[in-house]
Amino acid sequence: MRIFVTGASGWVGSAVVPELLSAGHQVTGLARSDSSATAIAAAGAEVVRGSLDDLDVLRAAAVESDGVVHLAFMHDFARFDASVAADARVIETLGTALEDTGKPLVVTAGTPALPGQVATERDRPPAGSPAAGRAANAELALGLARRGVRSSVVGLPRSVHGEGDHGFIGRLIDIAREKGVSGYVGDGSNRWPAVHVKDAARVYRLAVEQAPAGSMLHAVGDEGVPTRDIAAAIGRHLNLPVASAPAEDFGFLGGLLSVDQPASAALTREQLGWQPTEPGLIEDIDKGHYFG
Repeated sequence: MRIFVTGASGWVGSAVVPELLSAGHQVTGLARSDSSATAIAAAGAEVVRGSLDDLDVLRAAAVESDGVVHLAFMHDFARFDASVAADARVIETLGTALEDTGKPLVVTAGTPALPGQVATERDRPPAGSPAAGRAANAELALGLARRGVRSSVVGLPRSVHGEGDHGFIGRLIDIAREKGVSGYVGDGSNRWPAVHVKDAARVYRLAVEQAPAGSMLHAVGDEGVPTRDIAAAIGRHLNLPVASAPAEDFGFLGGLLSVDQPASAALTREQLGWQPTEPGLIEDIDKGHYFG
């Protein structure tokens, strides 16, 4: 299959592209910058120049493809509503291009946060939650199944980890260095789901190849790692004390650390025959690559 990938040079995309190529697919990646274009070409994929604002470019690339994986998102937390609205326009554009073809469109979302329970693929975040906007976009994507698109949504957990990750774990390490203590919020019992980036990439590839239309999927390896365990692993490597700290000490991450949000991928494993094989989050932190 010829697969068009947005976000092809990003953290998850840089694992999805080789996963698709190794399975024999051709890949075309969207590149906004010269550096992105170079990275995509070096991975062995073709390059389409443009951004998420270039809807005509996205439409043409989707029409010429046998399927689309949409990974890109404008992570502007100061204008998050605008980023969500832009994402909706992209999903609608890609869906319209694939309408009545039966071709796959795989869209990205997050796993829902339902404190005190393990969220499954059947759950949705509460109305009014910070994730509600992206959840609405996920429903938009799933609804494309009624328009002849083999659409599916992959929910990613809070930590998509692996060597080269500069996301939430890296930020927690930076904060620990700045504060002189590896912290967690409250008693540290709040749980984060996690997945290794290579395991997540296989979910996307399997979704392209076989997910039924309208499928909600979860790429989750660890259902819920207590945040105090994450802090303890960081503390071990930095030789720092581990202690509870105010949410304000963590900036925007304080809100995420303050919510219990475990998630399951049991239905996804059954539906796609997927099993994570890479290290879990704590084992990955203990490998030491985050501290180089």
